[in-house]
Amino acid sequence: MAAIINTEVDTGERRIPVRIYRPALTGEPKVVVFIHGGGHLSGSVDVYDPVARHLAMATGNIVVSVDYRLAPENPYPAGLSDAKAVIENVWSLLDSQHIPYTRQLTLIGDSGGGAFSTTLAAYFSREQPGFIHRLVLIYPSLDYTLNWPSVQENGTGKLLDESKIRWYFQQYFRNEEDRKQTSPLYLPLSQDFPPTLVVSGGLDPLRDENFAFVARLQAEGIPVQHVHFPGMTHAYLMLEDKVPQEAKATYLAIGDFVRD
Repeated sequence: MAAIINTEVDTGERRIPVRIYRPALTGEPKVVVFIHGGGHLSGSVDVYDPVARHLAMATGNIVVSVDYRLAPENPYPAGLSDAKAVIENVWSLLDSQHIPYTRQLTLIGDSGGGAFSTTLAAYFSREQPGFIHRLVLIYPSLDYTLNWPSVQENGTGKLLDESKIRWYFQQYFRNEEDRKQTSPLYLPLSQDFPPTLVVSGGLDPLRDENFAFVARLQAEGIPVQHVHFPGMTHAYLMLEDKVPQEAKATYLAIGDFVRD
């Protein structure tokens, strides 16, 4: 990695920590905003540093990793608002650091970060069509209702179990929000929704909602690619030393999609 910069996005109301990864000091790379997972109440740029480094190397892009506020101290929609603010200010952020770049933005999120990424891709595709060039979702959380067979099928004895997911969502939604209405899977999508790559695992409780979102994009004529690993559980990129081949294949697929 050529350079790593810890800085902040100042919204005027609050300062949002970010970490910028520059894979090379020459040229004008395109840009990724990465929103980490953790069920909206765990994770950080430090925890996800290895993933962000891999994404920068795989894509050749500058990666801006967002250290958004976490529940339960900061429930819905605090973290989502932080991620939105970083995306809105990403060009001025890079300008302030005197980092040359090309104005082409990919949004990448894993797990809970995939929920934020999908929600924000839907928002920006309506409000600023074309602003998000590509969307990459890595075993994303897309349906807060959890009404899918895979939640029960894969919800015990795995890295992520059903009881933990439900507890996460109880901490995140503190004001009786309509969980279906806030679920990315059911949001209205415009025809300007960005081409999307979905990465899923067969042993993941979230498997079925991942497949459902792919099917929805296909039905609505939105370009989508789906890379599925039948033997992988949720968050397998955090276990890279245990599943090196699958992790490598995932980053290669992401790199190919983003560079396309």
